[in-house]
Amino acid sequence: MAGPNGSNGTHSCRWSNPALSDSVFRMFDMHGRVAIITGGTGGIGYEVARGLAEAGSDIALCYHTSTAGPKLAAAIEKDFGVRCKAYRCDVAVFEDVQARVAEIVRDFGRLDVMIANAGIPSKAGGLEDKLEDWHRVVNVDYNGAYYCARVAGEIFRKQGSGNLIFTASMSGHAANVPQQQACYNACKAGVIHLAKSLAVEWAGFARVNCVSPGYIDTPISGDCPFEMKEAWYALTPMRRDADPRELKGVYLYLASDASTYTTGADIIVDGGYTCR
Repeated sequence: MAGPNGSNGTHSCRWSNPALSDSVFRMFDMHGRVAIITGGTGGIGYEVARGLAEAGSDIALCYHTSTAGPKLAAAIEKDFGVRCKAYRCDVAVFEDVQARVAEIVRDFGRLDVMIANAGIPSKAGGLEDKLEDWHRVVNVDYNGAYYCARVAGEIFRKQGSGNLIFTASMSGHAANVPQQQACYNACKAGVIHLAKSLAVEWAGFARVNCVSPGYIDTPISGDCPFEMKEAWYALTPMRRDADPRELKGVYLYLASDASTYTTGADIIVDGGYTCR
């Protein structure tokens, strides 16, 4: 089996180390790379896109229902001088993911980073959830994440390099209260273990990691009652939710050469919620 950077594994089980800069700033440099971010027009996805673009990466923003995709892509191009384009994609449909990723590779010439970030919340507990709502969440949050991984992984294996980052959740580690959301929790737990499994399977050609955010101040939580948010804050040691910009550094670390020995990791960014 060929190891990273051309080692063939015939005479030794040790693969060669990557060529690294002595400068930590250069390790975080993303110039010349192309990243896809699904859910790229949402609160977390868009801020992550801006973080990678500021480091030099070209960006493909994938969205499903947003009407602001082209405008947001234009803002990234203007602010950071990189290429950025928006693409409509339903991650719950494998053929749509295949088609959009192929289009992006044609437009940009390559793919270095896939960030499978698209997700939707559960609105009821395990007994109250309508089956159609259960399947909708599973199809987006779990199947959609796998479809993105599957399509990107084929490209990474062919080119011998790549980087996959899932957006999981602290809900994959804990059963949130007071809201009931068994489906969402189970999907995110599955994404975390999917990341670990693929990290082992793909170790010869790509890295796979995930980020597990806690409560983030985004539109997805904007319609939650005040009392529910107060309960969240009471259970979070830092007594607040996060600005989505507080996640940019974690994704940039995982996407860049600053993390070349990091694979199969799940980085929890939750204000201490799961420490209790």
